[in-house]
Amino acid sequence: MNTIEIRKATGSDLETIQKISIQTFTETFAGVNTTENIADYIKNSLNTEQLTAELNNVNSQFYIAYSNDEVVGYLKINFGDAQTESINENALEVQRIYVLQNFHGKNIGQLLLDEVKKIAKNTDVDSVWLGVWEENHRALRFYTKNGFVVFNKHVFIMGNDEQTDLLMRFEIHE
Repeated sequence: MNTIEIRKATGSDLETIQKISIQTFTETFAGVNTTENIADYIKNSLNTEQLTAELNNVNSQFYIAYSNDEVVGYLKINFGDAQTESINENALEVQRIYVLQNFHGKNIGQLLLDEVKKIAKNTDVDSVWLGVWEENHRALRFYTKNGFVVFNKHVFIMGNDEQTDLLMRFEIHE
């Protein structure tokens, strides 16, 4: 197994983040959503202007996973007012853990989530939370295995489709 290195992203990583975001989002959801809805999401949420704003937000952080020097996944977390929901001011939101399909099953998602838990403990937040589509059974199994529990749900708009995201939380304990 190749060594995986996780590095905090900077503004110069914009193109890398955009490319892997589009690829992983498409790989994961194109088979279960319309082409139009996928294109709409990419156009509105993964465009250069949006990702630049996210990279420049002081309450958001991106971490990129590399296998040798190849980008294989990334993580985006939010603190404070950068969180997409007002769950708890003293929480950390995992907005995205994206891993290229060719690297599924190679422990990269786990390494990224372990990084989240380490950051959470170092920043003294009460909990880590995230939203995951109720039909993304692979992700739901992964988060449940890692101690996350469902505490609520919300509607996620994918183009013209209303989908339900389950909100999951992991309590931080010393």
